[in-house]
Amino acid sequence: MVRARRVTLRDVADRVGLSANTVSRALSGKDQVSEATREMIVAEARRLGYVPNSHARSLVSGTTMVLALVITNPSNPFYAALISAVERQCRLAGYSVLLLVTEENEDNEERAVQQLLRFGVDGVLAVPIQQRPGMWAELSAAGLPVVLLSRDIPELGFDFVGIDVEQAVADAVSRVAGPGRAWLFEEDLEISTVAQRIAGFQRALGGDSLVLKVPGHRTRDAALPWRPDDAHRLAAGLISREHHPDLVVTGNDYFALGVYKAIRECGLTVGEDVRVLGYGDHPFAAYLEPGLSTIRLPADEVGSAGVELLLRRVADPDRPRETVRLSAELVERGSARVVR
Repeated sequence: MVRARRVTLRDVADRVGLSANTVSRALSGKDQVSEATREMIVAEARRLGYVPNSHARSLVSGTTMVLALVITNPSNPFYAALISAVERQCRLAGYSVLLLVTEENEDNEERAVQQLLRFGVDGVLAVPIQQRPGMWAELSAAGLPVVLLSRDIPELGFDFVGIDVEQAVADAVSRVAGPGRAWLFEEDLEISTVAQRIAGFQRALGGDSLVLKVPGHRTRDAALPWRPDDAHRLAAGLISREHHPDLVVTGNDYFALGVYKAIRECGLTVGEDVRVLGYGDHPFAAYLEPGLSTIRLPADEVGSAGVELLLRRVADPDRPRETVRLSAELVERGSARVVR
């Protein structure tokens, strides 16, 4: 099968009997071309199936009109919402989005950085793994603007947009804790957001609290980073009718599913004998029985603010570093009522 030749700007110019320069100005919306001529050229370009060569255009303009988004795991509902927000905001600004996924794998992250250096995008939004921060400095050294999302690496001096996780957890736990013991079921992963949740939990409760680490799967299974059965096994081995906490906080709503099951297997009632507070407000949280009280994260705002900050950095590379920390919201449902 012979592949059809790509229609060029010269093909359109020859068909309408005008110069390639005039056709280029008409298709790019320049003022030097009359509206009637522009309409005629646009109609013929569409009929021929002409598609602008973005690579050639970037050589002339010095910009690709492409921003990159590097994330760790698209199956995480937070990042899924983040992707949508970034794509929407970029589209409104006339940019396309190049998506790269690292799956919490350091080699994948290094490969992504090298790809970005070769692709020549205009700027990068990234959720870093945080284990090899130096590789991100290569982008800055190459003059590529970078804004970090969700997880910061302060020593690099990049702009940052994220959530005030520690404050959000401390506030939510303080509101639902009441008297008694509290346990935190948290992912066993060395990233800043996990550390911040632990810090917020301990700040709210002081010494009368216990942090339990649940095995993490992000580096091995990007499609299912959190498994309710892992939290269930850990909770089932610790919770009994005679020995149980008054409040369980989970580092994500999936762990809460496993904790719910363990509580019920002991003949206890979620929301009465043991209060449960999740994190993330994933789509299923409202449909559990009782509904899961959880911390809702402003993924849309993080994505939108990240794009706005990156575009400002592209326009003014020498502006001072900017850090944006957004608030999260406690969603109160039946599993953990606010103590009034």
